[in-house]
Amino acid sequence: MDGTLLEIAPTPDAVRVEDSLRQLLLDVQRALDGAVALVSGRAIARLDELFTPQRWPAAGLHGLERRDAAGCVHECGPTSDRLEPAREELTAIVARTPGLLLEDKGRSLAVHYRTVPGAESALRRAVRAVAADLAPDYHVLEGSRVFELKPAIASKADAVRAFLREMPFAGRRPIYVGDDLTDLDGFAAVESAGGLSIAVGDRVQARVRVASPRDVRALLADLADGRSPAP
Repeated sequence: MDGTLLEIAPTPDAVRVEDSLRQLLLDVQRALDGAVALVSGRAIARLDELFTPQRWPAAGLHGLERRDAAGCVHECGPTSDRLEPAREELTAIVARTPGLLLEDKGRSLAVHYRTVPGAESALRRAVRAVAADLAPDYHVLEGSRVFELKPAIASKADAVRAFLREMPFAGRRPIYVGDDLTDLDGFAAVESAGGLSIAVGDRVQARVRVASPRDVRALLADLADGRSPAP
């Protein structure tokens, strides 16, 4: 969502979903007979808050949770209690560096350094040191100016493959749009299924590249009108 459907905001809580985007997604959903899903690092509960009143088929927390088109929720991985020692350590790390932000997602922890990019190297070492105590069950996922400590059991690719086994996605040519390193496995999943990967911006490589979320909305408008993106 962030950086793909929406411009990246200064903080995760600062994003807003415009009514025009809600309507555009509904138009695409109708054109594709319901085959639209959100795949995000955010929790599904947070996606529901942002897109209310719609409750989309969605994968949250990088695949740790997934709601299928029938509304059934599938979860995997350890509970949030397992992260309590890491939560305390990361809270202390963030407190020592003004500008860092700890986003507690329950079963994963993300440290954002968007406003202090110079902290990247030291923060990477610190978060990896915390993760080492939880290995191999947890790993560090690097994103756009964020390091996330999450269970290694699931990925966005796992969520994509699960959707593609189910209606209304089964048998269709999948299209995955993303902007970050965390989307690379999603790109690989759709490409292996004969689908199309679309990168937003220049951070990652895909079959097709667009410049910004504004271009993504133009692509979605084409889909809503029955026009498929190339190639």
